[in-house]
Amino acid sequence: MQPVKHALREFAALIGVEHDSTTHKEKLLATLGALFGILFVSVVSLTLADGAAAGLLVASMGASAVLLFVVPHGALSQPWPVFAGHVISAAIGVLCYRLFPAEAWTPALAVCLAIAAMQYLRCVHPPGGATALAAVIGGAEVHQLGWWFLVNPVLSNVAGMLAIALAFNNFFKWRRYPAHLMKKQYETTSAMAAKLELTEEDFEAAMQKMNTFIDLSTEELIELVDLARQHAEARRAQAGVVIDLRSVRGTDEDERAA
Repeated sequence: MQPVKHALREFAALIGVEHDSTTHKEKLLATLGALFGILFVSVVSLTLADGAAAGLLVASMGASAVLLFVVPHGALSQPWPVFAGHVISAAIGVLCYRLFPAEAWTPALAVCLAIAAMQYLRCVHPPGGATALAAVIGGAEVHQLGWWFLVNPVLSNVAGMLAIALAFNNFFKWRRYPAHLMKKQYETTSAMAAKLELTEEDFEAAMQKMNTFIDLSTEELIELVDLARQHAEARRAQAGVVIDLRSVRGTDEDERAA
């Protein structure tokens, strides 16, 4: 049975099934936040835009909702990536369609250019790729909007989604948004990390050496290290108590034997 469990754990790790450490309360809050965000965006989209333009933007905003309310402190979820990721990608999509309206490779060109732009402008937001694609394959109603597509529905939807994210997440002190607002809560954490002779610069350098995009802020990484240190200290302290109890029992037994 043990080899089977080990094989299942290895397979889960291989396909990326991560250990879920969030509480039911946190899952419920993330779900409610997404509900309010998408409800607001849907109303705005259907009120200010027509037909295909509204529907396609609601789809890409749905992907943004996952990031904004499930991982509000993630690097991909911050206001600049959300805002610029959508708007810049939309502009690239519109431009690509206007230059190459009838080419089969235009959708791929729009998405790849949007990805490149988001990386260099430090606004990587995966749903932006869907927005660039929508500008190209959205159909006649989307194409007729031209550059107005950037303002409405893209900008209006992004503004609405960010407004809900700010209002909802900041209602709970452990979900402060943007993530920069959490820095005050990390001051003691930073002090703890300093005991390990690690600074924020050290963490940033380590993340750069990994040479891959990590959806984790430096502050969150420091807090993670500190929580792990606290857990390790508590575990060592508990182990010390157990050893002491064993020593006491051993002494009592020796005295009784004598």
